[in-house]
Parts: sequence; C-alpha cells; structure tokens
Amino acid sequence: MSSFFLQDQFDNLEKHTQWGIEFVDKYTKFVKERSEIEINYAKQLRNLSKKYQPKKNSREEEESKYSFCRAFLMTLNELNDYAGQHEVIAENLTSQIITELSRYLQELKSERKSHFHDGRKAQQYIESSWKQMESCKRRFERDCKEADRAQQYFEKMDADINVTKADVEKARQQAQMRHQMAADSKSDYASYLQKFNQEQNEHYYTIIPNIFQKLQDMEERRIERLGVCMKTFSDVDRQVLPIVGKCLDGMTKAAESIEPKTDSKQVVESYKSGFEPPGDVEFEDYGQAMKRTVSETSLSNSREGKEKPAGKSKGKLWPFIKNKNKGSGPEDFSHLPPEQRRKKLQGKIDEINKDIQKEMDQRDALTKMKDVYVKNPQMGDPASVDPRLAEIGQNIEKLQFEVQKFEGWLAEVEERMPSKSDTHRRSGFYETQNSTTVSNNCAQDRESPDGSYTEEQNSETQVKFDDEFDDEEVLPTIGTCKALYPFEGHNEGTISVVEGELLYVIEEDKGDGWTRVRRNEEEEGYVPTSYIEVFLETNAKGAMTYI
Repeated sequence: MSSFFLQDQFDNLEKHTQWGIEFVDKYTKFVKERSEIEINYAKQLRNLSKKYQPKKNSREEEESKYSFCRAFLMTLNELNDYAGQHEVIAENLTSQIITELSRYLQELKSERKSHFHDGRKAQQYIESSWKQMESCKRRFERDCKEADRAQQYFEKMDADINVTKADVEKARQQAQMRHQMAADSKSDYASYLQKFNQEQNEHYYTIIPNIFQKLQDMEERRIERLGVCMKTFSDVDRQVLPIVGKCLDGMTKAAESIEPKTDSKQVVESYKSGFEPPGDVEFEDYGQAMKRTVSETSLSNSREGKEKPAGKSKGKLWPFIKNKNKGSGPEDFSHLPPEQRRKKLQGKIDEINKDIQKEMDQRDALTKMKDVYVKNPQMGDPASVDPRLAEIGQNIEKLQFEVQKFEGWLAEVEERMPSKSDTHRRSGFYETQNSTTVSNNCAQDRESPDGSYTEEQNSETQVKFDDEFDDEEVLPTIGTCKALYPFEGHNEGTISVVEGELLYVIEEDKGDGWTRVRRNEEEEGYVPTSYIEVFLETNAKGAMTYI
C-alpha cells in the first residue's frame, strides 16, 4: 500500500493501529496462559511421580529385587525428567515470547503515540494557516468595500456645488486612504495565500505522507514480530523433542528390562526356608502302648534325655495366652527359618560393615585435619579434634563387637543347615510351601521362638487349666508330628518333647500357637506349633499335603 492514498484516512489509521496493539496484547496473554498450562502440567507430573515413588522403609529393599519394580521406578524417574521438559517449555515461552512482546508492546504504544501526535500537530498547523489566510482575505474584502464607498462619497461631494472646497478635499483624502488600505490588504492576502498554498502542498505531499509511512513501517514491524513469535512458539516445543524422546526411550527400555523368570526365581530365593523335606512316616502299632525307638528316617535324630511326664500342679497356666505386643523378632532373627535367618544375619553384617567403613573414613579425614593443624597452628587447634576422634574410636569398637556377635550367630546357622548336595535335591516350589509349615529353626532354650506365648503371669488374663483334662473323653488321632526342637514343657497342660521325636496329633492349632499331641495312652498335652512339623491324615480336617 502507498501512504499517499491514505492522507484523508487519518482517523481510520488511528483505529487500525490501536487494534493492532490490542492484538499483540491478546497474543501475549495467549502465550502466557499456555505457559501456565505447561507449568501446572509439569507440577502434576512431578507430584504423580513423587506419589508413587517407593517409601523409605524395609519394603523398598524388598521391592528393588524384582525387575518389574525397578522398571516402574525407572519409569517414574523418566516421567520426572519428562515433566522437567515441560518446565523448560514454560521458561522459554516466558523469556523468548512473553517478556519480549511485553517490552515491544510498550515501545509500540510509545511510537504510535509519537506518530499520531506529529500528525495532529501538522493538522492543527495547516488549519491555523488556513484561518490566517481566510482572515486576510476577509480583511481585503472589507477594505475594498470601504474604499469603494469612500470613492463614491468623494465623487458625490465633488459634484455637489453647495459643498465647500475643504469638505471635498477631506473626502478625497479619505478615499485615497481607503484605497491604500485596500491595496495593503490585497498585498497581505496575496502573501498569505502564497504561503498557505506552499504549506498546504508540503502538508499533503511531504509531512502527512512521511507520518503515514512511519505508521506503515511500524505496522509492518508489528506483523513481522508476531510472525517471529509464532515461529518461536513452535520452535520451543521442537527444541525439547530430542530429550522428550530420550525420556520415552528410557521408559521403553525400562519395560523391556522386565524379566519374569528372574523375578519368579527371586520369589523362590526370598522365601525358601532351608528345611529338609520330611521322610517316610513309620508304621505305628495301635494294638499296644506306643513306644518310640530311634528313628532311621531322614527326619529323626537320636533322642536325648528321658521323657518328662506332664504332671499336674496347682499353679496357673499361661502359655496359651497370646502375646499382643509382638515385636519385630529377636535380635538374632531366631524366629525365622534357617535360610531366611542366614540372609538376615548376612545383611545385618554387611550393614554394620558399611557403618564401620563410614566411621573409619571420618576418622581418617579428622586425622588428616589434625595433621594440618599441627603443621599450621594458625588454621586451628589440633586438640579440638581429639574428642571427636575418641568418640569415633568408641563407635568403631561397638560396631566391631556387633559384627562379631552376628558372625557367631551366622556360623551357628550355617552349621545347622543341610549340606548343599541335599539342598539341591529339593524343588524351589516345595521350599516355598514348606516355609509356611515351619516358622522356626533354632529354639535354644526358648519357650516361644515366634513370640506367640509367654510364661509371665498377668493378673487380668489368668486362666486355669487344672480341669483342662479332667473327665475329658479320649480324643481320636488326626495325624502325626515330628519335634523339630526340644521343648521342656514346665507349665501345666504341656508335654515335654525331644528333637526328632514322633507323636500323635489329637487337636490342631486353633490360632493360639499350640497343638495338642499324645505320646501314649497316658501322656498327652500341648506343644508350640512352631516346634513341630505336622502331618495330618488325608481324611482329617485341614490335612496337610506336600508336592
């Protein structure tokens, strides 16, 4: 377009340029809202990733063993990085578009205001010049009329014979003066007219076209700037695509790293108990009183010590009261099966060794610092390090004592565990099932390895068992069991057993941690369920089978 053809469209151009500024402001708001959406989206993604991150507890260590858990964690981390790219988009939109357009918008408003101010000023000037020219024209017209009237009056006076010569002379002078004023007004009018024509020509052919050209340039720059910003709008997204692609590739790689077979083997490795499968059950002659001999099966060991009859006393019996305050188990993990106990002890030893290494690293660092202080006393007092060194030394001694204690328990467990040749003959699936049958491997003078009962007296929960077995009908046998550990059975209602002994089961565990067994027709009582391995008959309720 040519600005020359818009010299009479000053008001329309003013409206159009104002609309252009409003459009820039509207586009700036659009980009700002898009940036806020990206920030909120990134925040939601980060919160989602944080919400499903594994908690800092023992369960986290357990989950990290499985490939699908590790894959999910990798996906969460990649999602967090993915959210970071949306934050980058928001930052770039703000710095490259929003900030730039906001600054440019102020410049555009200032420039537009300046151009239209110049245009209005030029318009006012030409209008003022027109008024001056019109004023000179009217004065010239008025003076001409006055000169004509004065001339006519003089001629009238000169023709009248009754008028004195002095009056005639006065009329003539008045007419000459009026003619002179008209001539002067004509000269002024001609001068102002020439000046106005020049100014009007300059106004419409130079000043106004220049102002309109500046407005045209301003409008073109505005449109060009919008185009650049719209291109930047898409480039900001395109710049993060490579990193977004890497995040998505990381998620794909995490999914492909899942190994079902390895995870299933890990389940077997985690839950195998370390107990040997039971041997054949010996034939028991029900025609005569049951007398145990040394078992030749893989389940039996030589009986040690004499059997203690379960006599009655007048005391109270507390082993059947459940301990509601179960803790995490003994320090030596004796409440766990052998294989699980071995793993826990080894893990504890590794953990303590790490702590020892940390303390030793601190000690070495402090020792070097002390040497520096000795060589350069101005840097510090060497004696100020001694209390901390002494404290670290004590910590190391305590930790080393702990390691020795746990190593002793570990050696004890490894001695009691079956040999590797026997272990290899067991199937992983059987070990997993067997671990639910037996929950303890070492009882060493304990009455309750799993914390299921206690012999401490409690005035609120005392229960009498004096009449527990009085006038009670003889219960039928529902299976057999093998004693895994020795049990003294000091309390009334219990029966003492030795490791490897086989007994009859006459009543299953009802949830209190005790099973009722019988040795012969005269000796029967309760033993801890965790001390025996039960083999129920197939036709008995809750019969236990092995695969």
